[in-house]
Amino acid sequence: MPVLLDSTAAPSLAALLAQLQAASGLQCIVPDSFAERVEQLKIRGLGSLEQAGAAELSFLANPKLGHLLAKTRAAAVFLRADDLHALESGQVAYEFLPVVCEEPYFAYAVCAQWFAQQRQQQLPKGIHPTAQVHPSVELGADVYIGPFAVIEAHVVIGTQARIEAGVYIGQDSRIGAQSHIYPNASLYHATELGARCIIHSGVVIGADGFGFAPHPQKTGSWAKIAQLGPVIIGDDVEIGANTTIDRGALDATVIGSGVKLDNQIMVAHNVQIGDHTAIAACVGIAGSTRIGQRCIIGGAAMISGHLDITDDVQISGGTAITASIREPGHFTGVYPFHEHKQWQRNAAVISQLSLLRKRIRALERAVQESEK
Repeated sequence: MPVLLDSTAAPSLAALLAQLQAASGLQCIVPDSFAERVEQLKIRGLGSLEQAGAAELSFLANPKLGHLLAKTRAAAVFLRADDLHALESGQVAYEFLPVVCEEPYFAYAVCAQWFAQQRQQQLPKGIHPTAQVHPSVELGADVYIGPFAVIEAHVVIGTQARIEAGVYIGQDSRIGAQSHIYPNASLYHATELGARCIIHSGVVIGADGFGFAPHPQKTGSWAKIAQLGPVIIGDDVEIGANTTIDRGALDATVIGSGVKLDNQIMVAHNVQIGDHTAIAACVGIAGSTRIGQRCIIGGAAMISGHLDITDDVQISGGTAITASIREPGHFTGVYPFHEHKQWQRNAAVISQLSLLRKRIRALERAVQESEK
């Protein structure tokens, strides 16, 4: 039970479904025989089919778990019409109120957001006395700034934003309305964060990119390239714990709206990530690579620098991308390391394996024919 509302604050199922439709457009249908219960039933929280209680809402997303419907104690369950039909045609007794929709998992996700918002409304408001807020900072209405947070000069923080304990926000940064920055995240100077973003603990945004020029006279010495560009992050972005996003060298590092970044991702300087792309944990993206919209990148994938990856590309976990991808598709590759020139020779052969197989089969057929 992740969220539990007091019975006096709990909405009726009818009110919750109305909120769901208004927020997402998803239509949910309750069979007519349950119409009276929809208005009376109070929903205090969410739970799994196995753990939900009598005042909680659950969901069935995987039909393979349909056997749990007969055992669940949930007050109501999101499920597809086919799953309800299978339950009833099998004459299986159930006690929950069925809520039929095309996407039960999505319905659960939107309802979970609603309950999380109720929790947010109960959190402290105002500015903690230990927070250090520069006099030039512009604060929107209902902003929260937690203990020992530091907000530097000329920062703008939007309405209902939450800045938790120990957060650092550098000079000239902008934080969008209703964004939530969790404890001990660091946003360096000139970071722009859109509305409704979630930044988890340990995130560092705007640190210097890895830029050094070799010294022409002193072999092995390096001259640091000052990183002067900003980081610009769109609306509705979530960034997982301990992920790092470097600032641009000159131009901006850009994270589009709706992007979802998991924990411990490295985004190098001047990378651009298109809207609604999702990236799993431990991915590394080298500098100046551009990733399109709606891409999905699996955990621990490695992406080289100065590449272009088009929209709607899916990259499997652990895959090393060393060349641009200009057509949508699903790309996978796991290959052991070797001395570089030998690896290149082997890779050239592997890329031709399908063609070589066809040629060998053709030769085998020719030999068989000649032996007849």
